[in-house]
Amino acid sequence: MHKTLAHREDERAQFQETFAWFRMKNGWQGRQEKTVLQKDICDAIGSRVCAHLWFNLTRAFASLNLQLGDVVAFDARVKAYEKGYFGRHWDVYKPAEVDYQLSHPTRVKKVLR
Repeated sequence: MHKTLAHREDERAQFQETFAWFRMKNGWQGRQEKTVLQKDICDAIGSRVCAHLWFNLTRAFASLNLQLGDVVAFDARVKAYEKGYFGRHWDVYKPAEVDYQLSHPTRVKKVLR
């Protein structure tokens, strides 16, 4: 859970993170979508806001040709979302809960190490 982001909900700010790896996920209508795992997310003053986040591989991230350990800076908005199981299987119990994410990343760029 990313509760450290809760007090910054709807705030747009600059963040910095370290690229970890790519992964595929099932997207809309079963299509495979590539995602990016970023770890050690920090705000503009260097305070750690969460351990990791997943992003869709947007054109901005793809254009960076990311390698393991690359540091990426970007602006994003902190948004709340509901997570949990919303299917129809009676034997799966995972109640919905509120978590926080960084949404709509812009000004994505690599930072020199």
